[in-house]
Amino acid sequence: MNIEQLHNYCITKKGVTEHFPFDEVTLVFKVMGKMYALVGLDSWEQGDTKINLKCDPEWAEELRAEYESINPGFHMSKVHWNTVTLNHDVSDAFAFELIDHSYDLVVKGLTKKLQEELRNL
Repeated sequence: MNIEQLHNYCITKKGVTEHFPFDEVTLVFKVMGKMYALVGLDSWEQGDTKINLKCDPEWAEELRAEYESINPGFHMSKVHWNTVTLNHDVSDAFAFELIDHSYDLVVKGLTKKLQEELRNL
């Protein structure tokens, strides 16, 4: 997967915006104002294709045990976030599933008002 494919997949989800809240190289995708994916663009330029994604805590532990390229979230809550190194032992199709899972978890945690706003977009 390349950065354009990742960007296009993340940004086309309903209610998603992109931001650089931390610095000029950390791209953050938010759904209705809540983070669901973070990408360090500087590391992608160096071939280190990582993305931080929210994950159900139990599944996160299972994934970390099963995949060498899925680790506790770098600079994030180690319970709720994973750092996924792409283009290794995680297929692109499964990476897209993990992005969907992160997005869905964040949407599920939104207030009822924000969920309704999202449905009406």
